[in-house]
Amino acid sequence: MRSVVVPLLSLAIALGACPALAQEGAALSPRVLNEQALPAVMEKAVDDFIRPGYGHLVEATRSLSETVHLLCEKPSEAAFGDVQLAFDSVVHQWSTIEIVRVGPVIKGNRFERFLFYPDRKSTGLKQVQAILVKEDETATSAGTIRGKSVAVQGLGALEYVLYGTGAETLSGQKNAFRCRYGAAIADNLLEVASELSAEWEKPDGIQAAWKNPGPGNPVFRDSKEAATALLGILVHGVETVKDQRLRPFYAGTVAGKVDPGHPKLAIYWRSGNTMPSIAADFQAMQTLFSVSGMQALLPEDSRSVAGSINFVFSSVISASKAVDLPIAEALADDAQRGKLDFIALNTQDLLDRLDRDFGGAIGLGAGFSFSDGD
Repeated sequence: MRSVVVPLLSLAIALGACPALAQEGAALSPRVLNEQALPAVMEKAVDDFIRPGYGHLVEATRSLSETVHLLCEKPSEAAFGDVQLAFDSVVHQWSTIEIVRVGPVIKGNRFERFLFYPDRKSTGLKQVQAILVKEDETATSAGTIRGKSVAVQGLGALEYVLYGTGAETLSGQKNAFRCRYGAAIADNLLEVASELSAEWEKPDGIQAAWKNPGPGNPVFRDSKEAATALLGILVHGVETVKDQRLRPFYAGTVAGKVDPGHPKLAIYWRSGNTMPSIAADFQAMQTLFSVSGMQALLPEDSRSVAGSINFVFSSVISASKAVDLPIAEALADDAQRGKLDFIALNTQDLLDRLDRDFGGAIGLGAGFSFSDGD
């Protein structure tokens, strides 16, 4: 495991060995939010990240819907392969925008309709399997499937249709039930993505609320609330990766015992999208942090906080991409497990830097707890 210790030690030296950097947020005098810089930051977050993110999701889901319908009409191995590639693209695009778990996506169960996860008791899996066994025709159109459980109409359900037991039949029979069910899910994903994009495109809607915090604003009554929401996207995004993406399938060493891992608890394990989706999550957070210009909220004497955050982001993105085996194989490989350990350790460090250092430096208070809604 020596090869694992070296990069961890290097990162510790780069980020934590210098007391002035490691405790920068805590050592500063009380800060006041830079309200002059905030409007431009919020505008860029909306126009350069959120709106394009949902727009790309619409494009990916439309392509998926079209390829699944084509597969149903003209089944073949090539058409099946095209559908799986389109599915991968939707997972990637969703992973780049799912961190924005605020606004329209939390209304009408849209988030859960797109992705029901975690499915701790395999409730959703059992429901999907029951639909396939019974060949429930009410699950073959977007209009009727949206009235069913959220667990049977999103990415998790479609992954089982495309990669679960019996998926090989999709390249054979024309207009088979399994394919028509998959097409209904794809249509539903396109519908949800289109709704979200349309909501964010309204000039007088959610985007206006984000760009113009103040009295009378139904979303943000002042600049502090707006800054809290924006930084909260990053904090909650990192927490989600740590607690809902990594921890279910790998906990590292617990009470002195090495966790063997639980590959079938990993998100997208059937399609091999577990680590690509995690890498996309981290990349999305770094992109939002950069394109919005959030470092402009920092006082001049704290600008190094942004540099340290970007350094950790880049490190966990690279490590996530380096875990390039199927999860079950990665968990059986010492080098790959070492990379998972690296990601887990530095995800916590990243969370501290965003919450404590950055939050404290921009005037939200060191140790500000987004989790508790303070």
